[in-house]
Amino acid sequence: MSLDQRFFDYLKQRIGLDVASVGPAIIERAVRQRCIALGMADNDRYWQRLLSSQDEQQALIESVIVPETWFFRYPESFATLGRLARQRLAEIGSRRPLRILSLPCSTGEEPYSIAMALFDAGFAAHQFKVDALDVSPLSVQRAQNALYGKNSFRGQPTDFRERYFCVESDGYQLSERVCGQVSFTAGNLLDPILLASHEPYDFVFCRNLLIYFDLKTQQQALDVLKRLTRDDGVLFIGPAEGSLLNRLGMRSIGAPQSFAFCHNHEPLPAARPVLAELKPLARPKAPAPVPTPASRPFAPRAQAPIGQKSASPVDGPGLLLEQIASLANEGKSLEARAVCEQFLQRHDPQAEVFYWLGLLSDVQGQTSEAQGFYRKALYLEPQHSEALAHLAALLASQGDEAGARRLHERAARNGRSTQSERKQ
Repeated sequence: MSLDQRFFDYLKQRIGLDVASVGPAIIERAVRQRCIALGMADNDRYWQRLLSSQDEQQALIESVIVPETWFFRYPESFATLGRLARQRLAEIGSRRPLRILSLPCSTGEEPYSIAMALFDAGFAAHQFKVDALDVSPLSVQRAQNALYGKNSFRGQPTDFRERYFCVESDGYQLSERVCGQVSFTAGNLLDPILLASHEPYDFVFCRNLLIYFDLKTQQQALDVLKRLTRDDGVLFIGPAEGSLLNRLGMRSIGAPQSFAFCHNHEPLPAARPVLAELKPLARPKAPAPVPTPASRPFAPRAQAPIGQKSASPVDGPGLLLEQIASLANEGKSLEARAVCEQFLQRHDPQAEVFYWLGLLSDVQGQTSEAQGFYRKALYLEPQHSEALAHLAALLASQGDEAGARRLHERAARNGRSTQSERKQ
């Protein structure tokens, strides 16, 4: 076992992180930074410190996790929440408030968005309560402070900012009215007795986390999520995780661009049934609306250099990639796919564009097309960690565990090879 493998195994055990999904370099960099911060010359000394110090264990986790979130991300899911919450409240009356859970809650943008969405839907404060949980105490502390910069207001109209925030010298302070609806705590989704003393929740939000676990850990995490969600409740997930949940015993409720799932037994009335989400259709001639791609919850992978080609500043490759990301984050999926096609017409093919096209196809249920795009991305950039992770998750959802395992092993080999080259 290499020195670094110990740290990979440790983080997998503690937070479920599969090194193959994010690349070994991210973890190795975090270990190196912690060694420097502590004045330690080698990994052996740091390993001993890690085993003996809970504070250092948390510091390493904080170094690996980079919060990536903003208010009202995937806006249609919050509209769906409002509609379903009204239905649920009509069923339970005044017997109890609605119970909603957000995990991992990161720095608080998601649970606070839930509270604001329900206030906007006409709910009174006594009619709902939001619990929020994250493995990072630092993120929880930032969430409780409820002070945000401009980066938390990306991609959507910001009229809610005028209603619920006041301007401070160092950012935007969330109102006490919203803060009072959310309770934060530190905790780990992989804890089998997580919130065991709590009643199951009407609605659970868990976004863009499962795809960074291996198959065994995905099942373990989903077992906890299913326990935390009422039998008649709804689980909101990330856009690339739907095929995985279908395979592991849950089904879509059919609300477009909401990524909402329920237990696979008695039918749940969908807010807006869409058969295409339950039974994927052939790709139409015109691009179909596709939801915002997922962003990674861990430290970002360095982008590959983009080949230059004669172009005006408006349609240069770098700007086009930025435009794809911006359009997707705004929920403008038609335009995002169109810009991908525009890029391929005007510039040399790039792995990042094929990865985006793969993810857009994946979340639309066009699995065969998605596999083709992911494989094109990996042909151009074999170390593309997101393409490896998403293709592995797609294969696993189809029952091809051997294929998924090969991709994870390939990612690990690529990471070790890259690290070895840097040391030479």
